[in-house]
Amino acid sequence: MAGGVWGRGRDGPVGSLTLTALAEGIRANQGQPAGPSSTGPQAEPQELGHDAEPYIQTLTPAFGAQPGNEVTAPTAGSEICSPHNAQEPAPERSYQAFQYSWEEGTLADLALYTAACLEEAGYAGTQATALTLSSALEARGQRLEDQVHGLVRGLLAQVPSLAEGRPRRAALRVLSALALEHAQDVVCALLPSSLPPDRAASELWRSLSRNQRVNGQVLVQLLWALKGAAGPESEALAATRALGEMLAVSGCVGATRGFYPHLLLALVTQLHELAQGAHSPESPRVWEPSHRGPPHSHASCTVEALKALLTGDGGRMVVTCMEQTGGWRRLVGAHTHLEGVLLLASLSKRKKNSLFPYSSAMVAHADHHLRGLFADLLPRLRSANNRQRLTAMAFFTGLLQSRPTAQLLREEVILERLRTWQGDPEPTVRWLGLLGLGHLAMNRGKIRHVNTLLPVLLRALGEGDVRLVGAALGALRRLLLQPGAPVRLLSSELRPRLPPLLDDARDSVRASAVGLLGTLVRRGQRGLRLGLRGPLRKLVLQSLVPLLLRLHDSSQDAAESSEWTLARCDQALRWGLLEEMVTVAHYDSPEALSRVCHRLVQRYPSHVQHFLSQTQGYLRSPQDTLRRAATVLIGFLVYHTSPKGVSQDLLDSLFQDLGQLQGDPESAVSSAAHVSAQQVALLARAQVQTRSPSLFRFIRHHSYPTRPHPLYDDSPFLRRSLAGRWSCLEPR
Repeated sequence: MAGGVWGRGRDGPVGSLTLTALAEGIRANQGQPAGPSSTGPQAEPQELGHDAEPYIQTLTPAFGAQPGNEVTAPTAGSEICSPHNAQEPAPERSYQAFQYSWEEGTLADLALYTAACLEEAGYAGTQATALTLSSALEARGQRLEDQVHGLVRGLLAQVPSLAEGRPRRAALRVLSALALEHAQDVVCALLPSSLPPDRAASELWRSLSRNQRVNGQVLVQLLWALKGAAGPESEALAATRALGEMLAVSGCVGATRGFYPHLLLALVTQLHELAQGAHSPESPRVWEPSHRGPPHSHASCTVEALKALLTGDGGRMVVTCMEQTGGWRRLVGAHTHLEGVLLLASLSKRKKNSLFPYSSAMVAHADHHLRGLFADLLPRLRSANNRQRLTAMAFFTGLLQSRPTAQLLREEVILERLRTWQGDPEPTVRWLGLLGLGHLAMNRGKIRHVNTLLPVLLRALGEGDVRLVGAALGALRRLLLQPGAPVRLLSSELRPRLPPLLDDARDSVRASAVGLLGTLVRRGQRGLRLGLRGPLRKLVLQSLVPLLLRLHDSSQDAAESSEWTLARCDQALRWGLLEEMVTVAHYDSPEALSRVCHRLVQRYPSHVQHFLSQTQGYLRSPQDTLRRAATVLIGFLVYHTSPKGVSQDLLDSLFQDLGQLQGDPESAVSSAAHVSAQQVALLARAQVQTRSPSLFRFIRHHSYPTRPHPLYDDSPFLRRSLAGRWSCLEPR
């Protein structure tokens, strides 16, 4: 093999009978009965076993050997076959030479010949070589350390051309025999062919996966290759692809016993590395969860490996839940990876009679891995690698939802760690800490650590990061849903903090804040009906105008949340306005809104001025729907109130702002402002009449008709209907 890896040239073919003799000699050295010797082409095929029977007859024509022209295998220091030697009859002792001490290097010569044949021999020669080397390696695999890389390269080159069946199986046994003693060398030799993906390399990885004697060793080596690289380097990417090939083979996951948690976290962390955009030169395509063909990106390959790992360990339900909730897509997203990790760690087995998962997926399908998971997670929480640390924090936080986790770890230690995260300058760490505190405080169906939890959650409501505010609002809502929730305390604490969030510029914050208010009213319903809950009643009245106007919010979530909360308020305070509020929400009916205003003015006359002041602030809203809704609400509140219920200064201010709105570019807003301005002017005139002497006031009161009812045009804005909401057909 001139210029080959072995450093020696090969001028002639390798004879099949020589390889047969080598195999026979190995068996003889092991005390096995050797087949009858022969120096001609009629040698019986049993010398190589029954797997070789169909191929021995093809060896002579394939290599050009004639009867009596067998080629002897040289020792390590001899020349490989030359043309001159190939045509001279070999002396009789040439065959017997193979029965001398096999400890002196004959097996190494066999490895050299085999590598040469694998890289340069023809189709039939490779078949015979694979069969022979399979026997040799099973006997003396540990003696081939220096030849492993060459043998693996030869297999990569020749396996695709081997026929299906015995020849290919024999060649794959060569690789397994190598991996049994030289797993690290085999992995190092195969990894370069796994990136970009190579079909032959994929077949070799799968063959290693099917061999129960070696798959565990190979998986460990791939795990170290994945964890040893800092970032998505080529070795880590190649190891990820190799893991995907191996784990896809049924039964291979059982070989991960003992290091399953390490492999799981390594794959999840690798996704974080890839999600941040540090890709290899290969340009990946966008991955679709519905894709069923070969993956086209490193991220999708990692996801497939993760799916195979979970499925093989009995977590098929976890994989299904992740698909249904978009968890895999979140895992591969640059800005949503941590959400995907939280979902993976917090989705659960299905509850009875439920279509959705709730408790911990990791715990639901693999309680026995918890100790290993935490053993690997806890050191990662202090990792200098920021991505590794954040991934570990997210996984740790998600696992805190499960009761077995709380039983396994000391709560005091967890609580102190989560409180420490609140002092971290990175908002993401504080966000994960908030989520963890909420899980820890409520994972046993009762509220604990309230004195620690509440100050942290209330302080987070003033954060600028939307994730922190959303996490705090969500934790407060879950806290209210627990038995024995401190409703009065929360009402007092939320009264100055919650109303500003109802008008927050972020849609998700508005919707969550409105929903929290509805949950608070629902939990305090009994006290409100009895006339108690002073702080909560004040909070409801303070939030009433924002709730009515947010029925027309551009965010559908905020609008629906406002509708739900108003229904809770109507039920708790017994307004009897549920039908009117639903009509306003879905049909923007002026008549229904007029009845709502009339009832509110009757029930809370001392709050009318505050209602008008709040509504005035929405006249400058950037949303056309809110400006029009505020204008109409002012008109009806003014119409139903008495002259003594509003100050002259407020009326002057309202008249001025409504006058400016009459020039609004949106015609629906300008026309509504004109009608409402007339109502303000009429109320101001009625106030002047009330200041006249009693006699003239009596005469004028009976001389002038009552103020006319305001009439507004139908709203041109899109109305939400239950038919569209529930995907029902519109009535014909």
